[in-house]
Amino acid sequence: MKGGQATIRPSEALDRCHLMAGDMHGGEETGRRRLAVEENGAEPADADGAALFRPREAKAVPEDREERLHRGDGDAVGPVVDGELQLDAIADVSSHSGHGTVCNGTRVTQEGPMPNEAVPVGEATPRPAPRFGSDVVVDLLIDQGIRYVALNPGASFRGLHDSLVNRSGAPELILVPHEKIAVNIAHGYAKASGQLMAAVLHDTVGLLHGSLGIFTAYLDRSPVLVLGGAGPMATDRRRPWIDWIHTSNIQANAVRDFTKWDDQPSSIAALPQAFARARAVALTEPAGPVYLALDADLQEQPLDEPVEHPDWARVGPGRPIAPEPAGLEELSEALVAAERPVLVAGYAGRDPRAMTWIGELAELLGAAVVDTNERLNLATNHRLNLTGSRVVETADLVLLLDLKDASRVLLTSDPPVRRARSRLAPGCLVADIGFNEHQTSAWIHDSGPHLPADLRLTADTSVALPMLLDRVRDRLASEPPKRRRVRDERRAELVAEHEELRAGWRRQLAARAGERPISPPWLAAAVWNVVRHHDWVLTAGTLNDWALRLWEIDQPGRHPGRSLGTATQIGISLGVALAHRGTGRLVVDLQPDGDLLFDAAALWVASAHQIPLLVVMFNNRAYYNDWEHQIRMATLRGSDPARAHIGVSLAAPAPDFATLARSFDWHAEGPIEDPMAVEAAIERAARVVVEMGRPALVDVVCAHR
Repeated sequence: MKGGQATIRPSEALDRCHLMAGDMHGGEETGRRRLAVEENGAEPADADGAALFRPREAKAVPEDREERLHRGDGDAVGPVVDGELQLDAIADVSSHSGHGTVCNGTRVTQEGPMPNEAVPVGEATPRPAPRFGSDVVVDLLIDQGIRYVALNPGASFRGLHDSLVNRSGAPELILVPHEKIAVNIAHGYAKASGQLMAAVLHDTVGLLHGSLGIFTAYLDRSPVLVLGGAGPMATDRRRPWIDWIHTSNIQANAVRDFTKWDDQPSSIAALPQAFARARAVALTEPAGPVYLALDADLQEQPLDEPVEHPDWARVGPGRPIAPEPAGLEELSEALVAAERPVLVAGYAGRDPRAMTWIGELAELLGAAVVDTNERLNLATNHRLNLTGSRVVETADLVLLLDLKDASRVLLTSDPPVRRARSRLAPGCLVADIGFNEHQTSAWIHDSGPHLPADLRLTADTSVALPMLLDRVRDRLASEPPKRRRVRDERRAELVAEHEELRAGWRRQLAARAGERPISPPWLAAAVWNVVRHHDWVLTAGTLNDWALRLWEIDQPGRHPGRSLGTATQIGISLGVALAHRGTGRLVVDLQPDGDLLFDAAALWVASAHQIPLLVVMFNNRAYYNDWEHQIRMATLRGSDPARAHIGVSLAAPAPDFATLARSFDWHAEGPIEDPMAVEAAIERAARVVVEMGRPALVDVVCAHR
């Protein structure tokens, strides 16, 4: 143990959880599978998980009338269709809100806790031999240490669903109201914990619903195991109509352009091979989502013979890529010789050790650091963190550390003109350590333009950074005293610039104190005044970077990386909060209003599954990013800028997010328009989250910018 942190070897897969995000129910460990990093760098300890849910008893209740219902994923139904009990809600149920079904004129209701009640967990029982294909799938999930499966139910994986509910040690089911949210949660969980989570999508329609979530995970290089019900592919096994319209010839075609790998096993015996490769591909850097289509008939097939499981220790991801030694020597020489080096960090922070390495490299060189916030790469209050400054424009060498799209930093534009120009000074050298063409897609240009670089090293920064540090130290050890003094002076100048940068942000905060609507810096400061007294985590949004400017985000686990755009943040935030459930940490989501309107039903998930989360609304009652674009268009074309709000304003009617949250059993306050009332409301909400384990929302009406 060094510096209070566990040691992690570079060769270990990212699924070794650095942050120990555990789960608690009612103050007691559930006993579910848990991966831990030993202090001496040994392999993770592993404990078999207990069954999370016990089967509930069913009781028969006379049914006064038969109702026919219609679902989007099935026929118009009576009591029983094609031998299946229809699990739709039945009208005129008593005040108890349990689910029910109709069978031979009798309603069958389920007794036991509702989803948002604590479910008792018994002693782990020995896992029985698998009987069906879906049992094999669940056993493969258990073997990998997958603890959670998010899904919205569908008949194409009814077999898998049954096995997940009834098989001892199965992952916990996270029920969600939309398939995209299922993938978003798995995405956020992976970012926060480094572990795989599964999302199950219903056939073709569920896959299409979940496709944006898969695409977002792909863009963000986050490993997600996406499972899908499929078929049945054998046409003689299909039910009339519904199985036909939901079955695709090659289901993965819908997402193949933005997954790392996909497969559709055609036998039960092929399942272990598919799951082994899926895991290895998802976790191999650059990481990303994978998709396995599981034939519905295959899930329900009885087993004829035992299925051999993989030796997971031997089928995992390969060792990370190391840099070419000669190139590393060339880079270290150039860095030591540079007068104004700048380190630009992107995904390097996916390894929690990178924060220390990048800070040490910057101190040795007297280099400024710019953090793009794909992951947290350097403490926001580190004295050489110059994010938000113009240091890139005066640099004579820029080193890119695992950047996917360097144009975000090296190029700029002059809105509204759609033309890019370089930010670099003439003669500035560019060096790059990253995955380069290993992360280039033939379909989406998410790697940006192919910009020139003087030295391009294809390597994993988790391996390359400590190697580079060693070489830089060796070169600096023999540096002449005069050169050392120059470096010390440059370092002091950068420290002063960092202090002035943060002082300038504090001056902006003071200048906007008391504004109505409430200014984003004021809101960021109010939240910080509360969370700084807790062990806290910031999920995704940063209030237009004001949290990065005013907060002291100084540990790797504090922030898994920036928001990824509209219709992503609440789901990813739930995944981050799930990873930290039971740890006592205060998980905070600075939540844009437009994003939540896309996925408002996601709030139900936090209550149903006891996921403590503090949501503070950045409610500017507009899709203001697009409002600004319309203002630019009006200026460019001579249109009336007063009409730029049409089609982007959310002010009429203004959504009441507090009332919405209360309808899902959240503690909620707002809308708050008085800047002096914000901090007290956030303090009350934080206590609810930390002391009661409930989700809480504070709706704050804010200025557009």
